[in-house]
Amino acid sequence: MDIIIGDKAWSTWSMRPWLVLKRTGAPFTETLVRLRTERTNDDARAAGSPSGLVPALKDAEVTVWDSLAICEYLAERFPGSQLWPSDAAARATARSAAAEMHSGFHSLRGECPVDLTLRSQVSVSEATHPDLRRLAQLWSGLLARSGGPFLFGDWTIADAFFTPVATRLRSYGLILSDYGDPGVGGAYAERLLETPEFVEWEKGALADVRG
Repeated sequence: MDIIIGDKAWSTWSMRPWLVLKRTGAPFTETLVRLRTERTNDDARAAGSPSGLVPALKDAEVTVWDSLAICEYLAERFPGSQLWPSDAAARATARSAAAEMHSGFHSLRGECPVDLTLRSQVSVSEATHPDLRRLAQLWSGLLARSGGPFLFGDWTIADAFFTPVATRLRSYGLILSDYGDPGVGGAYAERLLETPEFVEWEKGALADVRG
């Protein structure tokens, strides 16, 4: 398998399925497409992305694009990896949480773009406060229900989708307890950044920036 990704320091869309693919333990290669250039879309198409966007996954004769579609494909391809909860109700909730991140939180994304090299302290606009309050509510509620350490007990695709959010909190010095988190959400964000898969991704990002 080959996964077509963007720069690891910036590409949240690439990070999510890469983390999931890494979790399967299956061997794979990476094709890097540089972002923020005039040739980005052409380079992505040349690498095999039908949409001209990253990420895309090539598995023999199968090509899958869009981060959520790739993760769903991997869950079917590697059922033993238990990438979704085994319980049907929990699985539906996990899919809902991942889809909410996939299509929502627009103000937080726009105001605090992912940059793994950044460490700062910012005061976000009022427009972003509802996103942070919703994040605190969602995380604390799911963790209370599952008992942790991840949103549904064991690590799942939902956790992969929220890992870039954890990097935003760190990069911009955002404290979830300021938005209603009783403390469990902040601790969960730290756990996401300590997973072996994310640590490897970040090492690659920093090495690429320095290189």
